[in-house]
Amino acid sequence: MQIRQLAVGDAYVLDLVPHGDARGRFTEWYRADVLADVVGHGLPLAQANHSVSARGVLRGVHFALVPPGQAKYVYCPAGRVLDVVVDVRVGSPTFGVHDAVVLDSERPRAVYLAEGLGHAFLSLADGSSVTYLVSSGYDPSREFGVSPLDPALDLPWPDDVEFELSAKDGQAPTLAEAREQGLLPTIEECRARYAQLRTAR
Repeated sequence: MQIRQLAVGDAYVLDLVPHGDARGRFTEWYRADVLADVVGHGLPLAQANHSVSARGVLRGVHFALVPPGQAKYVYCPAGRVLDVVVDVRVGSPTFGVHDAVVLDSERPRAVYLAEGLGHAFLSLADGSSVTYLVSSGYDPSREFGVSPLDPALDLPWPDDVEFELSAKDGQAPTLAEAREQGLLPTIEECRARYAQLRTAR
């Protein structure tokens, strides 16, 4: 397993190692010890989510308020998606910066993003499955989004795909509007949360 940090601070891509033969394939898609060594603390597992999307379905950019926030470990066991991480932490050196990784079933990878970061993905094939482990349960009162089509973010969505968004995502504010409305987490809140998690390790 090879791990590298993304352009967004506190986000990583993990290149996984598939083992295959005539019977099929086996992949360790999550290793708590490996992730903890890189991040500096474990992923407190509170919920596991699984979505299946048609080509063109665009989900995000979603984030949760900190504390506690919601760290995510994202994997695509079937199909193909473009997974995007956006730094929405006010005061962060990489505020507004994004990075993108193709996740697919042929070249298994996973993405980890810490609490306070924004997450989105675009399905590039019909029936794309995304499975993700999260550090806190769903709380609609603390979960928000910014528009994945915000021109200022200029996210790297391909031109040959017709997007399908939920009503909520379609009406989400731009990053600037979310900042003006006080919806975004701050880097100070996030760093305090990361320190708390490291202490509890």
